[in-house]
Amino acid sequence: MIAQVSIPKRQKNYPKKKRLMFEHLQEIVRNYDVVALSKITKVRATQLMTIRKKFRNEIKILIIKNKVARRAFERVTDVQSLENISRALEGQCALMFTNISPFKLNLILNENKVFLSAKGGDIATKDITIPSGNTGITPGPVLSEFKEANVPTKIEQGSIWVSKDTVIAKPGIVISQKLASLMSKLNIKPIEAGISIHSAIAESLFLNETDLKIDLNEYRNELQNSYLSAISLSIEAEYITTETVKPLISRAQYSALALAKESEYLSTDTTSLVLAAAQVKAQIIANLATKKGYII
Repeated sequence: MIAQVSIPKRQKNYPKKKRLMFEHLQEIVRNYDVVALSKITKVRATQLMTIRKKFRNEIKILIIKNKVARRAFERVTDVQSLENISRALEGQCALMFTNISPFKLNLILNENKVFLSAKGGDIATKDITIPSGNTGITPGPVLSEFKEANVPTKIEQGSIWVSKDTVIAKPGIVISQKLASLMSKLNIKPIEAGISIHSAIAESLFLNETDLKIDLNEYRNELQNSYLSAISLSIEAEYITTETVKPLISRAQYSALALAKESEYLSTDTTSLVLAAAQVKAQIIANLATKKGYII
């Protein structure tokens, strides 16, 4: 009988840098109110460096291996909704740790977006237009590029002029290398680039990209309409506040004057109103009497 000898499994020796990041992730996720995830597949390194430098005291940005982050987050059991961030870790990602509200963070990042020159293969996100006017480009082989892009041109004063505003790409259209080259010559930068939040957790809530988008103009209009509706309701209910006391006093004064006028009550404030009303009534009676044949 041959005895079986069990060979112990060799423990995998992870690089020190990876082990330190693994431990750091478990610690840092507990030290901030907000954990945000950004997809940075098409983000330029310079943009990331600019954000890091500008907000180094408010936002901690880590670019890590998704597998390392998932394993680290599995060890964290006291941060709710963290598992949702783990599930969203796909592709090239950056994790952000901050105490700034995720809504404000998203607005900050949107304000720091830039426009870049297009490259072949980029996808247009909105109408790209070549404006009419002097391009400053000397006539030559480039005319064929304008023609291929269906841009009407004319030659004046030794340069190429675009005859009218021309849309050369619609949203969703893949930009060709030739079209990208033409836009570069015209200094048209149609590609909006920057960091945006894909998802975030704050106060145990998981927020996706749609949740985090705020239209400031719409939000401002809603606040204004809500304020006006609240003031109107308070006045109608005669509820006195700092904002409603003046309109309520004016309304009460108007009602008092109207009542005094109807009851013909004479006072310093109502005399002119009562006399004016009496004059109107007298004129009406006079007109009726005239129609009946009486001479006044």
